[in-house]
Amino acid sequence: MSEAAFEEVSVLSSIYCGEGEFQLIQQSAQDGLLVQINSTVGGERGLDVRLLFHLHPRYPSCPPAVSVSSTGLSRTQCHNIRQKLLDQAAALPPEPMVHQLVEWLQCVEVTENCRGGEEEEEGREREKEKEKEEEWTAVLSLDHIRSRSRYTGLLERWTQQLQLSGRLLLGRSILVILQGARPSIKEFCRLLRTVKVDVDSSGKKCKERMMKILTESPTSSPGGHGLQGFVVTNYESLPELTAAFQEINMTDVYQQIRPSLRD
Repeated sequence: MSEAAFEEVSVLSSIYCGEGEFQLIQQSAQDGLLVQINSTVGGERGLDVRLLFHLHPRYPSCPPAVSVSSTGLSRTQCHNIRQKLLDQAAALPPEPMVHQLVEWLQCVEVTENCRGGEEEEEGREREKEKEKEEEWTAVLSLDHIRSRSRYTGLLERWTQQLQLSGRLLLGRSILVILQGARPSIKEFCRLLRTVKVDVDSSGKKCKERMMKILTESPTSSPGGHGLQGFVVTNYESLPELTAAFQEINMTDVYQQIRPSLRD
C-alpha cells in the first residue's frame, strides 16, 4: 500500500471520530485497505448510509471500489448512489479522495422518483439476479501489453476476485476470453478502463483505453466450454489461434470474432 493511503486512513479516523462513524475493517498488503464510514445522503433530509471503500494496493493511482447500504433507502437507490460515487471518483485526479467523496455525497439529493415504482424496481432486481445466475462468455481485444508481468498479474487477480474464468491469448491480436456472471464481466471491463494497467511508449503508466468487446452473450451450453482458472497462452499464427479456441470448445465464438482480428 502507498504511504498516502495509510496517511489518509489516519486522517479519516480523526475526522469521523464519533461512535461507530469510522472503522478500518481490513488491512492487507495484497488486497489493500477496507474502510467503513457511516454518513448521510440527501442534503437537509440526511438519510443514513453505510459506505465501504476498498482501497486497492495501487490507490490512489486507481479509484476506490465502493459499496453503499442503508435501511432508509431501496436497493435501487443504493445502487444509484454507488454509481454516482464511482463516477465522481473517476473524474477526480489520482489523489486521496475518500473524504472528498463523503462530503460530496452529503450534498447529493435523493430524488422522489427513486422512491416509487416498486414493481419496476422488483423487475430490475429479478433481471439482475438472473444475470448473476446465468453464465456469460465475452471476448475482449487489448491494444498492447508492454509491462507483461504487471498486466497479466492484474488480469489474473481480477478474475479471481470477480469469480471469473479467463484465458489471455498473446499474439498479433491480444485477446481476453472471460466466462462467468455478466455483472462480474462488466466490472472487469470497468477496471480495465479505469486502472492504470500498463505503460505507454514513453514508459508512463497508462489505462487500457483501446479495449474493445468483440462479443458478449450467454454461454450457449453452460459447463460445455473448457475455461478453468486463468491461463496465458502464446500463439504465433492464425492456425494456432484457431486451435486455441478449438481446445476450449469455442470454435463458434472464434467464427464470430474472426473478421475483427489482425491477419
